[in-house]
Amino acid sequence: MSLNVHHLNCGTMCPACARLINGKGGWLDPAQLVCHVLLIETPKDGLVLVDTGIGTHDIETPSRLGQPFLALTRPLLDHHETALAQVERLGFSANDVRHIIVTHLDLDHAGGLPDFPLAQVHVFAPEFNSAMNPTWRERARYLPSQWAHSPRWVQHDGGGENWYGFRNLRPIPGLTEDILMVPLVGHTRGHCGVAVRTDTGWIMHCGDAYFFHGQMNPAHPHSTLGMNIFERMVQMDAAQRIHNQKRLLDLVRQHGNEVQLFCAHDVVEFQRYT
Repeated sequence: MSLNVHHLNCGTMCPACARLINGKGGWLDPAQLVCHVLLIETPKDGLVLVDTGIGTHDIETPSRLGQPFLALTRPLLDHHETALAQVERLGFSANDVRHIIVTHLDLDHAGGLPDFPLAQVHVFAPEFNSAMNPTWRERARYLPSQWAHSPRWVQHDGGGENWYGFRNLRPIPGLTEDILMVPLVGHTRGHCGVAVRTDTGWIMHCGDAYFFHGQMNPAHPHSTLGMNIFERMVQMDAAQRIHNQKRLLDLVRQHGNEVQLFCAHDVVEFQRYT
C-alpha cells in the first residue's frame, strides 16, 4: 500500500523586495516564501509530519519568535496555515500524528512541535546536540520554548545503507523503510533531508540545504542575490553546505527522472505540488 503525501504551507513569509528574493516582481513589492511541510499518511504507522513550520503558540505570542526574525521575514502568522489546523481540516486530530521528522530545529521548522505532544520527534543527533547546547552563533536560531513540553525525542546517528550515493541513517524504528533521513549538514551542524518513496518515485525534502529552485537547475544553476546573501548569513559550515549542494545538483543531473527535490521555502517548488 502506497504512502499518501500532502504538501502543506505552514507559514507564509513576506520579506521586503520581491526582485531581490524571488528573482521577479518589483523592487518595492514584498517577496513570498513558504514553510513547506509534508504530511504523510502511512498504512500502519499513522500520520508522519516532515517539519512543522510555524505553530499555534508562535502565532498566539509572536514576540517569542524574536524581533530580528519578525522584521526580516515578516510572517503572516495565519492560524489557518498551522500544521495543526491543516491536519484537522483533512479530518484528522493532533493525536493521529505519531511521528515528526525534522530536517533541523530552526524556529521556523520546529514551531509546530508543541501542537503534537504525543508524537515521537525524530532528529539527527548532531542537530539535537546543537539545539540543546548552542554556541553563541546558534542561540538566535533555536527557540527552547518550542520544546518546553518535553517532546518524545528520538535521536538518530550512525551509518545506514547507500541511497543514490548519499549515506542515509539507519531505518527509523516504527516507520516504513520508504521514509529515510539523509544527512545534509552545512546549514546547521545536524541538518538532514527526508526522502520519501511514492508511487511515481522518490521525493526529498531538502530543508534548508538550498533556498532557491534555480540552484537545482541542471543546465544553469543559479540563485538570487538576496537568497545568496541569506544562506551565507545563516550557514554553520560553508564548505559542507557547498559540497552538499553540489551533490544534490549531481543527483538531479544523474537521476532527475527518479528523484524530485524541493527545499523548505521556495514558493515555485511548493506550487509544483499544489
